[in-house]
Amino acid sequence: MTKADMDLAKRREQLEQRLSDLTARLHEIDEELDSHQSKDWEELATEREGDEVLERLGVSGQAEIQQIKAALTRMDEGEYGYCVKCGKEISEQRLDLLPFTPFCRECAS
Repeated sequence: MTKADMDLAKRREQLEQRLSDLTARLHEIDEELDSHQSKDWEELATEREGDEVLERLGVSGQAEIQQIKAALTRMDEGEYGYCVKCGKEISEQRLDLLPFTPFCRECAS
């Protein structure tokens, strides 16, 4: 196995672990949102504020899940690590920070 293959396997493992963590977190958010059944108006208002925060976290998590799945697809197709816009190789440093990014630094700006 070459170093490039090992690096790709490491990135795949990192992305799959993050995907698993996000999926579990979104499940917890759904359960929390479903558990709110307060009849008291003040408690209901407080729960609703918390629900809005949870919903934003859920939307953010869903977006990241889509990005991770797209990155895994690019891996399967042999296109991972290359900018989907210009085709240049994405730097290792950028992939270390954003392993699911589809863009090089220049195209992301």
